[in-house]
Amino acid sequence: MRILHTSDWHLGRTIEGRSRQTEQEDFLEELCRLVIDEKIDAILVAGDVFDAYNPPAFAEQIFYDAVDNMAAGGERAVIVIAGNHDSPERLIAASPLASRNGIVLLGLPIDQPSIINTQNNNCAHVINGGPSWLELAVPGCNHTAVLLTIPYPSEARLKELLHDSLEEEQALQQAYSVKVRQLFSELAKNYRDNTVNIALSHIFVQGGLTSDSERPIFSIGGACTVLPEDLPQSAQYIALGHLHRPQVVKGSNATCRYSGSPLAYSFSETGQAKSVVVVDVLPGRPAEVRELVLSSGCPLVRWKATDGIPQVYSWLDEGRDPRAWIDLEIKTDAPLTIQEVQQLRKACGRFIDIRVDYPEIRHESERHSRAGLPIDQLFTIFYERKYGVKPDEKMISLFIDILGGREENQQNGNGGEDL
Repeated sequence: MRILHTSDWHLGRTIEGRSRQTEQEDFLEELCRLVIDEKIDAILVAGDVFDAYNPPAFAEQIFYDAVDNMAAGGERAVIVIAGNHDSPERLIAASPLASRNGIVLLGLPIDQPSIINTQNNNCAHVINGGPSWLELAVPGCNHTAVLLTIPYPSEARLKELLHDSLEEEQALQQAYSVKVRQLFSELAKNYRDNTVNIALSHIFVQGGLTSDSERPIFSIGGACTVLPEDLPQSAQYIALGHLHRPQVVKGSNATCRYSGSPLAYSFSETGQAKSVVVVDVLPGRPAEVRELVLSSGCPLVRWKATDGIPQVYSWLDEGRDPRAWIDLEIKTDAPLTIQEVQQLRKACGRFIDIRVDYPEIRHESERHSRAGLPIDQLFTIFYERKYGVKPDEKMISLFIDILGGREENQQNGNGGEDL
């Protein structure tokens, strides 16, 4: 059986208000081509299909178009689980229609797929299953696959599931990782020697390399973090979602990977090659794994113009990074004017942030303590360092008014929260 593993599409996500709809559409078109070219039998989507619980209409449309195209009426199986960004209920709303076409949508850890009783061997379908697992048959394979499927298991959802399925009150008091291990251990009893044995989940495994674009699903102190050794060791392949950097999970006896996001969603991902994972696996054999690098999507790059604005325009004239979103830093001897910033943005609409490395601002702020300067001057220094231009009088007055209102609330005992 040949499996494609992908995750963290984050359809509907923008970058500083700039739409990435075209890039997301291009990725899904590329993915559909890869599925055909690589003769994929089953596609596993390990969560965070959308970027928000209520995604924009276009995001839902391109998602359903993509899974429908990949499934091709049941020629292939598509298994999709919810991540921490997805609304479980919204994701599975189309399940009654999807399951008839080889598409399985799972929102909660307790969810179970629809079992399709059919004699049609030319259609991918679920032949057996229960809460958090399924047995999948796909056309052209003389063996089936058993998948342990755990959508994003929040601590509350995991407690409910363990209480309902394992009936071990003591398990509710144990660490999150132990609970995940217990769940996987119970589900792994469905694995057989004559099946392809896979696990699919959206979790954070300790030791994974993060980036700035992930919304954490783990908290300080390690809660909601899973130890590698608590993953199902008897699985032939474990497909994970949540971390946006493609990577192998170390410390697990099973072959375990994060596929990563298909697009770079923060400048901390600059220079990362985005990819999907193709897995060839037979019952009782080690999985053979390949990464396929994606070509769609615009890269995120950083420009540091040490020779000032003329260097930026020189790079633009040279056609440097023509498809990239750009984080721009300019070294200057004076703050940029608003007109200069506007001209830069007009010359290139791909600048996400324009910052100024202005030594005089930095030195001035270093020379003076907070107590040594009036608040309006401190705000002016901060604003120039952040945006490269001086704030106008209206902006400074607004800041003083807000600050004054906050101090009045504190004196009256009405709040005191940080702005």
